[in-house]
Amino acid sequence: MGLWSRIRTVFGAKVSKALDRMEDPTETLDYSYNKQLSLLTDVRRGLAEVATSKQRLKMQSEKLRLQNANLQTQAQRAVAAGRDDLARLALQRSQTIQPQIESLNTQITQLDDQQMKLTDASQKLQTRIDMFRTQKESIKAQYQASSAQVKIGESFTGISREMNDIGMAVERAQDRIEQMQARSGALDELIDSGALTDYTAQLGGGDDIDRQLRLARGDDDIEAQLAALKAQLPGHGQPQLEPPDTPSRRPDS
Repeated sequence: MGLWSRIRTVFGAKVSKALDRMEDPTETLDYSYNKQLSLLTDVRRGLAEVATSKQRLKMQSEKLRLQNANLQTQAQRAVAAGRDDLARLALQRSQTIQPQIESLNTQITQLDDQQMKLTDASQKLQTRIDMFRTQKESIKAQYQASSAQVKIGESFTGISREMNDIGMAVERAQDRIEQMQARSGALDELIDSGALTDYTAQLGGGDDIDRQLRLARGDDDIEAQLAALKAQLPGHGQPQLEPPDTPSRRPDS
């Protein structure tokens, strides 16, 4: 395949795909329906013209027939009056009118045939248009329903994709939470076991023994302060006098 052939093929494929995206079947159906209606209008217009022409020919034929009858009457009257010359003239004129009448009758017959054909074509076309309209509306309804189903499916697909993304994000968040909880528990266990030094607890200086000693000294200081407060109370530290003994009662003699 030559270069230009490939270019034409690719270009044709692109154009066909673009047309497929642009084409709306419902619009195409409506356009075809309108074209058929236009054709039916043309047929009916032609039918009306044929009927009008036929009626005009009939009027001309009737006029010639009346004229011919009048000439025949004149010829009879001329003969009765002994005017053969006038009778001969009337008959000559009648002889020229008769072929015209026959020609008009032939044309009228032809127009009758055309009118019958156009009438039959109009009826068949009307039936075809009625059937096409019913089929068109059915196809349009099916297309619209299918389009709605496709849109709903695409919406559900998008929602499903978003839910999957959300689910994956939630799973990642739960994994990180579990990792942080496990790490926090592991750090507490290492600190409690002494494998990991808690430097935040050593901000006061010394190790754990020093901390225990400072706590003990703090308890001693508190006890000393408590004893000093008690010593300041009135009567605190003086010996308490025992109450005098009450005389014992002697038993009655």
